[in-house]
Amino acid sequence: MKINRTTQLLAAAVLGVALAGVGAGVAGPAMADDDPENGIEVSVTIEPNTTPGQVSMTVADNGGVSLQEDGSNAAARQFVGTLPTVTVTDSRRPEEIPAGDFWAVVGQAGEFTATSGSAPPIGPQYLGWRPRLLSDSSTGAVEAGEPVSSVISDGSGAPTVGLQGQELLVSTANSADEIGTWQVNADLALRTPADVAAGEYHSTLTLSLFNQS
Repeated sequence: MKINRTTQLLAAAVLGVALAGVGAGVAGPAMADDDPENGIEVSVTIEPNTTPGQVSMTVADNGGVSLQEDGSNAAARQFVGTLPTVTVTDSRRPEEIPAGDFWAVVGQAGEFTATSGSAPPIGPQYLGWRPRLLSDSSTGAVEAGEPVSSVISDGSGAPTVGLQGQELLVSTANSADEIGTWQVNADLALRTPADVAAGEYHSTLTLSLFNQS
């Protein structure tokens, strides 16, 4: 099993030419010499590309995700945000992909701990997500993972397990079915008990790319 973890011009030139004092009797430009003996042959030898392709993952530059309260009710306090865009690239050639090869990106959250140190931590089981594939899958072989709800149900019917274990963000069941680049993100929702202690909390959501044949 291989695990890859990777947390992630246009130039323009303007040339101005001004001509002054151009009048009758000024000679025109000299004609180019069409003698084939003055031609220059240009050649190149391109060797086979021997650099093996790979499956890699990058995460868009970000300053973290700040969850904001939205959708709270008598049953739970809810805080929502969006996972930064995750890009998965498979640069392998078809002949490099073993039979049965597949890849997957999973996510797992840590405890939310209060900066004050006095409030009890909020377990990762209270953080859920709803993955969303942002790029088209030409064959349908690449799919976003299923939604996962906080242990306090969001009412969607999604499994109420939170991100305490490794949950699927995006995957393909057979890498040979489709090669390319895909982008995915996820709606995050932290649903806590209504009487959760006030404070500033921090957690780390770890993303991992697995590639296995």
